[in-house]
Amino acid sequence: MDLDAYFARVGFNGARTPTFETLRDLHLAHAQSIPFENLNPLLGWHVPLDLPSLEEKLVRSGRGGYCFEQNGLLAAALRELGFKVTGFAARVLWNAPEGVLRPRTHMVLKVDLGGESYIADVGFGGLTLTTPLRFVTDIEQPTAHEPFRLTKVGGDFQLDARIGEAWKTLYRFDLQPQLPPDYEMANHYTATFPTSHFRSMLIAALPVPGARYALANNQLTIHHIGAPSERRLLGSVGEVRQVLESTFGLTLPVAAELDPTLARVCGFQA
Repeated sequence: MDLDAYFARVGFNGARTPTFETLRDLHLAHAQSIPFENLNPLLGWHVPLDLPSLEEKLVRSGRGGYCFEQNGLLAAALRELGFKVTGFAARVLWNAPEGVLRPRTHMVLKVDLGGESYIADVGFGGLTLTTPLRFVTDIEQPTAHEPFRLTKVGGDFQLDARIGEAWKTLYRFDLQPQLPPDYEMANHYTATFPTSHFRSMLIAALPVPGARYALANNQLTIHHIGAPSERRLLGSVGEVRQVLESTFGLTLPVAAELDPTLARVCGFQA
C-alpha cells in the first residue's frame, strides 16, 4: 500500500507505529477527510474492493465511498502499520422498523492492540465513528462527536449512539470473521439490488470538527454537536454539484450520465 499517498490524502502526520495514539489519530483523520458517498452504485457502476482500486478511487482520484471501500482502505493501512485487524459483518438497524431483520451489509473492524480490542468504523454515513471504541460493553464512550456505547444482545453486539438524550441503534454484529469473498457478496447486493437505497438516492456525509454534513438527494443538513441542526434544499443540479465539491470536498467523476442522474433523483426538471 502507498502509505505516503494515503497519509497525504487524510492529512495524517503521526507516528507510523501500531499504538493507540496512531489508531485514534488516523481514524479521526480518515473520517474527516474521505467523505461517504454512493455515486458509483447510483450511476450503475461497479464498486471494486481490491486495494489498487480503492487507492485509485479514494486516495488518488479525490472520491469517497461507502463502508466496504472506506473500512477496506483503513484496514489495509492499519495492517501495513502492524495492527491486527479483523473484519465483521453487521446488520444495519438505523431507522429500521421494529422487528425487521436486515441482511449483513455493513463492514466493521476490530483492532487488537496491546491486550485490548477496539471497534473501528469510518464508513457508516451520517453517523460514522470518529474515534475507535474500546470493545467493552455497557459503558458510554466519548468520541470526537457523539457518545457511543456497545451492548450485548443475545449472542450479538449492538452499537448505539446518543443523539440528544436518546440512544439510537446503528447496527448489530457477531464475532464471525469475514473474508474478502464475504464482503464481495454483500457489496454486490448493496450496489446492485434494485431496492437498495444506494441505487435510488444520492447520499453523502462527512464529519467535521463540531458538526456533521449530510446530503440526501437535494437536502443538505448540518448537524451541529450540542446545537440545533440546519437544513436547506438545493435548487439545481449545479448547486448539488457545488455542494458535493466544496462542502464534501469531492472530485466528481467526468461522466455524461452524472447530471441527468442527479436531476432524476433530486426531482429536478430535465
